[in-house]
Amino acid sequence: MIEIKAPGDYSAYSDKKAVFLAGSIEMGKAERWQDDVAEKLKDEDILILNPRRSHWNAKLEQSIDNAEFREQVEWELKALERADQVLMYFAPDTMAPITLLEFGLWAKSAPEKLVVCCPDGYWRKGNIDVTSKMYGVCQVGSLDELVKGLTVNL
Repeated sequence: MIEIKAPGDYSAYSDKKAVFLAGSIEMGKAERWQDDVAEKLKDEDILILNPRRSHWNAKLEQSIDNAEFREQVEWELKALERADQVLMYFAPDTMAPITLLEFGLWAKSAPEKLVVCCPDGYWRKGNIDVTSKMYGVCQVGSLDELVKGLTVNL
């Protein structure tokens, strides 16, 4: 497994199946679930695209005119397009508005790319459940199942 964190260049790995780790970050407040998933996938022959930077300035102005912010958003959008599969986790103690945006983009346009984990307690679980059912998005109940959902499709 090769893991590239934003804003790293992953273009040298075009021959590898790519997995994007979408989900709760909450400006750094959410649990570091991406580390757990990457550890569980360490023996797989895949490229992990992780939007969670090692260091992020949570006070950064979120504006198209802010080059560092724009770089992050553009990296995420391009990495989502590059990904063969998107693992998406909605942590119950977060709101995850960007993950909701990404879910909406991909649930309708490419539901086969998504494996979603939205545990009880997530504030918009009902919306995720209904949308997943309507568009045929694979939904699982835990982070372990999220990883298994990916490894089945490699």
